Amino acid sequence: MVIGEGPGAEEDKQGLPFVGRAGKLLTDMLRAIKFEREEVFIGNVVKCRPPGNRNPEPDEIKTCFPFLERQIAAIQPDFIIALGTFAAQTLLETATPISRLRGRFHDYKGIKVLPTYHPAYLLRNPEKKRDVWYDMKMLMKEYRYED
Repeated sequence: MVIGEGPGAEEDKQGLPFVGRAGKLLTDMLRAIKFEREEVFIGNVVKCRPPGNRNPEPDEIKTCFPFLERQIAAIQPDFIIALGTFAAQTLLETATPISRLRGRFHDYKGIKVLPTYHPAYLLRNPEKKRDVWYDMKMLMKEYRYED
């Protein structure tokens, strides 16, 4: 399971998560660890695009989070990749920056959560792709061990 922040303009138009440039990068990231998009549930913390594509407000996250909790409970994933600050901080109930959360597994109700940088962030900061590749290799190692 992959959880991002919320839909952007293109996602809002198409009604699908991660379909723009960041979505293409996410698809490439998943393929690098031997997953196709169709094998992974991709969702978001907030379900609608905040006005002006601003960051979601705490009350918006609080309103939408029960939907995400039900999705997680229904899917019962082996792992969750939390893409970016809002996904990681919401799932882990912390204010710790993503830069300090990534690089190791965390727990969400008995499910392993791997926070990493959001693909949109990587498009703006390509030098961070090396960190995400480290995270993805860690996930592959753990997944093979669990599988």
